[in-house]
Amino acid sequence: MNKQLELAFPQIQSPEITAVSSQSFDNSSTFIDNMKLPIHRWFRYSAGFSAQWVEKIIIKAKAQGDVTVLDPFAGSGTTLIVSGQLGVPCYGIEAHPFVERIAKAKLLYQTDVDIYWEHIQKIIESTEKLESSLDKYPKLIHSCFSIPSLQSLDKLRQAWESIDNSSPQSQLAWLTLISILRHVSHVGTAPWQYVLPNKQKQCLLEPISAFQLMAETMAADLKTTDKQINLTAKIIQSDARNCIGIPDKFANLVITSPPYINNYDYADATRLEMCFMQEIFGWGDLQKAVRQYLVRSCSQHVSNKNVNADEILASSELEPLKPSITEIYQKLLEERKLHGGKKNYHLMVICYFLDMARVWIALRRVCKSPVTVCFVIGDSAPYGIYIPVIEWMCLLAMGAGFTSFKFEKIRDRNVK
Repeated sequence: MNKQLELAFPQIQSPEITAVSSQSFDNSSTFIDNMKLPIHRWFRYSAGFSAQWVEKIIIKAKAQGDVTVLDPFAGSGTTLIVSGQLGVPCYGIEAHPFVERIAKAKLLYQTDVDIYWEHIQKIIESTEKLESSLDKYPKLIHSCFSIPSLQSLDKLRQAWESIDNSSPQSQLAWLTLISILRHVSHVGTAPWQYVLPNKQKQCLLEPISAFQLMAETMAADLKTTDKQINLTAKIIQSDARNCIGIPDKFANLVITSPPYINNYDYADATRLEMCFMQEIFGWGDLQKAVRQYLVRSCSQHVSNKNVNADEILASSELEPLKPSITEIYQKLLEERKLHGGKKNYHLMVICYFLDMARVWIALRRVCKSPVTVCFVIGDSAPYGIYIPVIEWMCLLAMGAGFTSFKFEKIRDRNVK
């Protein structure tokens, strides 16, 4: 069976590892340019990657025959949207419930613009008759919004809820609302997980005006979408470690960016939005609401109470990495004793690669033969101890039955 693996930019049937200058690709793996693109710009997700990069890969694959695409870490839907616009069948898997809902709303871009706009106007008109109620909002929300702004936002939320019927226009209105939250906050609300209450922003829009402007942007994008294309992209809330819900031998092209092993808590990426919608009430709620479903890529996921290191290191899935992963584990365990924070990087690393081993095994089931698999990956050096992510990813893929790989460097570390 010919299961072919490629990381970053694909070159067919290339077994060697190659590094290419990052300047050749001009930020082609980053999310930056997506914020200028219709539909993609509706929500800025911190873990997103380049729609233009995805488009290049799919067009190249289409030139060689029929294409079916899978993104096992779909995020806010970049691969799905591009696939849909190109008329290519695509499945996406996303384990984060809130992020999956964002992607699902973005995939409603064929909704009739007049129906959407009418729904938006009903929400705005309803706010004039509502009284705000701020008591139930958690501390984070009160820290991030002035009282007048929060009063307006609360009226928008109440108005949306009062006519919500799960219709496409209602889901798009929900996305319109959550998309403006960071823009109308007076404090530092970067698109990463950190909220900085002491950092002040200037020139803020009033929330209802921001809601109207965002709706105008989305309506303009809805007008320009091709309604003739049969939308063949579908997202499901599932787990990339088992790919439940994806048919056997579905994909001949996989395009994705898995969680990086850089201690970024993906569960925390939408804490502000989830707190505003009162789906959680603080950081502690993330474990049950989100974190339990995710690949273990940060130290918040692991502790001595829920991880048996000996069992993980002895697992058959990690056989391709032995004894190197055991050696790294021991180095991190010793280094941990020298640092005050005592982060569980030693556990994070072994859990992450066990999870990724299971992802590769699951991909083996849902991929056709031959298949091209394109992963955007990042390196890692917790406590200054370098993790050979590229080598280990390739070894896990080969252990799962893929037959060749090629790595190409597309940017330097810390280049946004």
